[in-house]
Amino acid sequence: MSSVHIGMIGCGGIAFGKHFPALAKIPEAKIVAFFDVSAERAHEAKAKFGTPDARVYGSVEELLNDPDVHAVHVCTPNDTHAEISIKAMEAGKHVLCEKPMAKTSEDARRMLETSERTGRKLSIAYQNRFRADSRWLHEACRQGELGEIYLAKAHAIRRRAVPTWGVFLDLEKQGGGPLIDIGTHALDLALWMMDNYEPRIVLGTTYRKLAEQGSEANAWGSWDPAKFTVEDSAFAMITMKNGATVWLESSWALNTLDVDEAKVTLCGTKAGADMKNGLRINGEAHGKLYTKEITLGDQWNSAAPNDSAEREARAWIDAILHDREPVVTAKQAYVVQQILEAVYESAKKGQAVSFA
Repeated sequence: MSSVHIGMIGCGGIAFGKHFPALAKIPEAKIVAFFDVSAERAHEAKAKFGTPDARVYGSVEELLNDPDVHAVHVCTPNDTHAEISIKAMEAGKHVLCEKPMAKTSEDARRMLETSERTGRKLSIAYQNRFRADSRWLHEACRQGELGEIYLAKAHAIRRRAVPTWGVFLDLEKQGGGPLIDIGTHALDLALWMMDNYEPRIVLGTTYRKLAEQGSEANAWGSWDPAKFTVEDSAFAMITMKNGATVWLESSWALNTLDVDEAKVTLCGTKAGADMKNGLRINGEAHGKLYTKEITLGDQWNSAAPNDSAEREARAWIDAILHDREPVVTAKQAYVVQQILEAVYESAKKGQAVSFA
């Protein structure tokens, strides 16, 4: 196989803003099939990004029956991720599914099991792993420069940036608000840096304190409180089986100036690191405390500098062409999903949730 033929399922904002432009830069990636609930959007996508013989299909099933499609990208609302991904893998297609993995951990488990049973690759679109700062810090963690990482803070805080389009505010279709939307990115980064996927206890809280008010200062215009059925912020303390702690914070609307998104702070026995004001390492050497700002060299910035979406797409296509494990594995994403669900469950019950 010299190229990967891709079917795009869902031609909305995330497809046009991320997937299509990234894939267009990769010669080995050919987008040959399109489906969207809006045929107009699907035809627009085909005209801009499709191969000369690309096709628009009237249903997901029709697209999946096309033997010329090797892999699909699932860019649909959260409640359809599992159904579409499972059907795609059953049809012999590899799947890159947008985050979060699914609406529920049970759905995510079924996706993982289908991938293992069919032998089809399944990855989740956590593109922030592919940023230059993320890759540098991950390598530093792997080399043991921070020592044992026993505390991580996963940051996903917006002051007023509630997404008012699509179904983001719809609890039934999305399963949650900022926690499952942007908190999932920060949590993925934290677990990946720590290389720790064994949670023990989750204590979480969710709030709807500003959702009822609306906001003319919101980045994407005021929302309709009647349609805002998800949380506006969520927080959690996650204790891992080895005793490490992860603090997770997420919000679309919060009265704070301390805003950061898809960032982590790490504390280890040898050193600490954070992404909040550029990439910094801190520790003690020769009897003195130090803080070192990291300047990323050419090896981290060459080939798609700062374009995490293109790097993600390149890694995904490479995994298919060379039969490699995806950078983001389904097993890792499943644990992220389990923790997110545990935060919601803990908030609802008012008590901690334990893992077996």
